[in-house]
Amino acid sequence: MQYTTRHILFLISLVLFLTSVVHAQDIPKKKDIFVPAQPQKDSVAKINGLKPDGLKTSLPTLSADTLGISSNLAQQDSTKVDSTKAGDGFLVDIVDYKAKDYVRLSRRENRMYLHDEAEVIYGDMQINAGLIILDNEKNEVYAFGIKDTADAYVQTPIFKQGGNVVEPDSIRFNFDTKKALIYNSRTEQSGFRIKNEVSKRENDSVIYMQNVKFTTSENIEDPEYYFYARKIKFVPKKKIVTGLVNMYIADVPTILGLPFGYFPLTEDRASGFIIPSVAEDNRRGFSLQNGGYYIPVSDFMDLTIIGDYFTNGSFALRPQISYAKRYRFNGFFNLQIESLLESERGFPDFRKTNNYNVSWTHSQDAKASPNSRFSAQVNLGSSDFFTQTNNQRNIGAFLTNTFNSSVSYSRTFPGDPQVNVDVAATHTQNTNTQMIQMSLPNVNASVSRIYPFAPKTGLKKGVIHNVNLQYNFNGQNRISTTEERFLTREMWQDATLGMSHSIPIATNFKIFKYFSASMGTNFEERWVFETFQQRFDPDLENEQGEVIGGVVRDTIAGFDAFRSYNFSTSLGTTVYGTFNFGKDKKIQAIRHVIRPSVSYSINPGFDQYYDEFTRPARNGEEDEVEVVSFSRFDGTPFSPPGREFSSSLGFSISNNLEAKVTDKDTTATEAKKIILLNNLSFSSGYNFSADSLRINPVQVRGGIPIITGKLDINFSAQLDPYALDNNNRRFDRFNIDNGGSLFRLTNASANFGYSFSDKDFKKGGNKESDDDSKERLTDRGFRNGGRPDDLFGRGSDLDGNLFEEDDEKEKEDKLNSEFYNFKIPWTLRLSYNVNYNNSARQNEIGAHSIAFSGDIELSPKWKIGASSGFDLKNLGFTFTSLRFQRDLESWRMSFQWIPFSAQASWNFFIGIKSSVLSDIKYDKRREPDRRL
Repeated sequence: MQYTTRHILFLISLVLFLTSVVHAQDIPKKKDIFVPAQPQKDSVAKINGLKPDGLKTSLPTLSADTLGISSNLAQQDSTKVDSTKAGDGFLVDIVDYKAKDYVRLSRRENRMYLHDEAEVIYGDMQINAGLIILDNEKNEVYAFGIKDTADAYVQTPIFKQGGNVVEPDSIRFNFDTKKALIYNSRTEQSGFRIKNEVSKRENDSVIYMQNVKFTTSENIEDPEYYFYARKIKFVPKKKIVTGLVNMYIADVPTILGLPFGYFPLTEDRASGFIIPSVAEDNRRGFSLQNGGYYIPVSDFMDLTIIGDYFTNGSFALRPQISYAKRYRFNGFFNLQIESLLESERGFPDFRKTNNYNVSWTHSQDAKASPNSRFSAQVNLGSSDFFTQTNNQRNIGAFLTNTFNSSVSYSRTFPGDPQVNVDVAATHTQNTNTQMIQMSLPNVNASVSRIYPFAPKTGLKKGVIHNVNLQYNFNGQNRISTTEERFLTREMWQDATLGMSHSIPIATNFKIFKYFSASMGTNFEERWVFETFQQRFDPDLENEQGEVIGGVVRDTIAGFDAFRSYNFSTSLGTTVYGTFNFGKDKKIQAIRHVIRPSVSYSINPGFDQYYDEFTRPARNGEEDEVEVVSFSRFDGTPFSPPGREFSSSLGFSISNNLEAKVTDKDTTATEAKKIILLNNLSFSSGYNFSADSLRINPVQVRGGIPIITGKLDINFSAQLDPYALDNNNRRFDRFNIDNGGSLFRLTNASANFGYSFSDKDFKKGGNKESDDDSKERLTDRGFRNGGRPDDLFGRGSDLDGNLFEEDDEKEKEDKLNSEFYNFKIPWTLRLSYNVNYNNSARQNEIGAHSIAFSGDIELSPKWKIGASSGFDLKNLGFTFTSLRFQRDLESWRMSFQWIPFSAQASWNFFIGIKSSVLSDIKYDKRREPDRRL
């Protein structure tokens, strides 16, 4: 109703204009504007020579001389000169009006009538009604609906301005008192749909309403629920003050209500409280959860502070910051701190756990800066966070035991050559071992390829022209610590600093037109600022003071460096073979693509960087000693170069098999190409410098497409040509000479993943949208290391929302469909994995499992889903979750159940969908037993 004032102002302007046209003093002498109708017949006006049927005209901008209003217009002399001073024009735009039936002027009643589909447009304002009456006698304007042939009330007034619409049954406005009565109006304000019996406008800023219903339901005439207020004071764009308010569900009053209400209205964001939900926990007592305060910090940032409190003293605090600036950047920051108490203080089973988690996502728009970019993906915290937190709902996140973080800034300096610089901080945390690996900072710089011998113009040909070189720099400050020592002084004392410089030099050329050759060398120099010496100390004592002897590792501070280099070359080609069967065949042709390649590399031995010490043999006689080799660069950010000389030959061959088949589509002009075998490769090598076991195992990899673009079976295997001795160790004898086959299968694996639905069996298939392939960075579980899909289960947000919202098209399809579908939509996702190990004659299946997840829409309102798996090796179900959702039009209801495992729990939620009333909800849950 906040747009009633604009409506009234428009009607005032309209009446002033139309009455001035009828009774203006400046009337043309030779042509009457209005022609009175006969008293015994309906009066039909001719305006500017137009006929009544389908009347429509456009009036020019008029001056104030033509807008005078008098109560005795019938007695005025049309030739009398107006003595008033001409003012500025009041109407600043063209007025368009029309009526399907007629536009009639009644001199006797001093009224003008627009009948049947009457419409008046002025600027961005428009009013439509079955009947519009302008009463100059009472200085009032009326807009009504009319009755059709079935005696039904139709064409009720509709007022539009921009994208706002008000739909009353009738309107009455008085020019003298400036008061208006609006009957049975229907409008939408700030997400609410409002319907009231009578609205009374007192002045320019206050409107009183009586018997008001407001709801977020789509159907304002028959809503599933609504709030009923008997009296409301409405100040447009400022506030709504109500008396007694009751909540009705299916027209049945409930006990939910307020004795009075105050609702601030603003088009901008406003601060406000977030109402918590009441819950009960067997271990911590009653609680208020997910309550807090929302603060719009600026136009680009907002802050939400949410917390929990339990009666046993446990609490949690979660400040969240969201920010975005169009065409620049956007991000989300979330800090979670929890202090969870088990049992009661003084009891033997009392325990206190402090958990925390920090997540930060920052993304920069590509248009913001073409030569620089800043990004962040941070996720770090305590290892017990996802198993102990009370509000964790993402299943895929707590099944992941590794956290990764990265904050980086990169900049490109254009030029010839181009320089790229990247500064980053990285973090890796394992929740099982509670070890943390950090690189703070990690600096990378590179100079683009330089061709010193290339011609200034023309193509590069031959070995010399293609000689190129680069420069790469990498500096690392590595930190390896534990959670207990994280952000302590000891953590920084364990940091190691190193720098690496590398200059790769390479070239490529053709041999006999069909072979591509390349060769190159790489020089590296690495700097460290501390090294580590090792020695055996026979007098070393343990914590109890006993002499046990052992290896002592001494830290030597100071600058040190080592250098390494190598050489490599390769030769490869591509062979094509096509077998044609004829265009009249179903399989027209098969194409085989073979890519063989041979490579050779030399890595010198850098024995000068290695030292030795002796110690007593562990399992030998007392006088026997063992020689231990070590490098003083072990434990630095960069591993030392190899001690042994290596000269090796590598070879590989990859295969692709494609078929050209007749397309089932008879309108297709070309044959359809399908892949039969995708990148089946064999690779191995031969080490010339080795004393024995010179042949490397053969690696086999490939993929078999089952359904193009949907299902590929990927497999890999390792074949060893050498036999095993009695201790199951490889020795220098071929397996075929030891009574076996040519190769031993030491390990193998196969896996596939597939997702399909009922749409795949419809004509045209299921076309995946681009949005489905995007990473959902706004998804909390995905940011925390979980999966973007729900193959391992689907979590819920803090409001209990389990499933994604349907798009507008799906919503429309559901509204137009019947309650029960004759075709039940469904989706199913499968993942299969098997591993085989036989490296030491164990001949066992290391892992064999299948995981699945699916949803079935039993009706447009009911949806059920499940995620589970089965371990085929241990014969047991893997993590399982069941979910149910009911669409209640304006409400949603969901239930999630994890029947077994350490996370066994359930959660029931029912609440209003609209974010305006998201605090009206009921949430009941059973938390998992954290003590397990």
